[in-house]
Amino acid sequence: MSTTGLAPQECAITVLGGPTTVIDIGGLRIVSDPTFDAAGPHGYLTKTAGPAVDEDAVGPVDLVLVSHEAHPDNLDERGRAFAYAAPLVLTGPLSAERLGRPVIGLSPWTSYTLPRRDGGGDLTVLAVPAVHGPEDGERDADGNINCEVTGFVLSAQGLPTVYLSGDNASIRAVAEISRRIPDIDAAVLHAGAARVPAKFDGRPLSLDGRGAAAAAAVLGADTVVPAHYDGWAHFSEGLSEIELAFHEAGLSSVLRVAAHGTWVQLPR
Repeated sequence: MSTTGLAPQECAITVLGGPTTVIDIGGLRIVSDPTFDAAGPHGYLTKTAGPAVDEDAVGPVDLVLVSHEAHPDNLDERGRAFAYAAPLVLTGPLSAERLGRPVIGLSPWTSYTLPRRDGGGDLTVLAVPAVHGPEDGERDADGNINCEVTGFVLSAQGLPTVYLSGDNASIRAVAEISRRIPDIDAAVLHAGAARVPAKFDGRPLSLDGRGAAAAAAVLGADTVVPAHYDGWAHFSEGLSEIELAFHEAGLSSVLRVAAHGTWVQLPR
């Protein structure tokens, strides 16, 4: 694990391991799904590797996005502490209720606006739907499959529009997002085909490689950054399967893979 600070970027994304992603955009530093614990057991899940960069190296942040807090592979103990120390945390309504104040919950298709630090106006964070399992999976008392999960779309004038999928397995949800927001430039897709044998006959709870390639095609994004495909034992696919799926779909040119903690630059 590196403790060297992540230098500020004008417009870039880096994955730290697992789902944890840092987005520098509009002079803001945004972190999604912070997980900073060392490897080890987390209830029925097992973490196999810590992040490439620790929370001290990430430094001050302006916003933390939490797709869901129900599972430790998306918000572990040190990740929670990191989120609570941030000036602003956005998540879904049920997750916000469980995390408590001052976390803000956004229902799908509602947004939050915060001022950019580069003097360019505001950045809008739009909450979008996600389905954490197969479409025909049994729904819980709140109408969710597995649990509430929220994706996000970041947009601002003069900057690329960025979609963060969260633990979504639904191409139907991606199609609806693309229909409503047809100009997505970059996407961070959770693509490790997470599986838990006791849930939904062991079917994927997040996108597999082929699903990620299909999502990329539907979105039409020029840049796709894969995340949440390593660091935990319940992922059934890794980077090689993702790369193969994009190759077979003829979409290798949009897939951007970099070592964890290394920046992927986004075109302005």
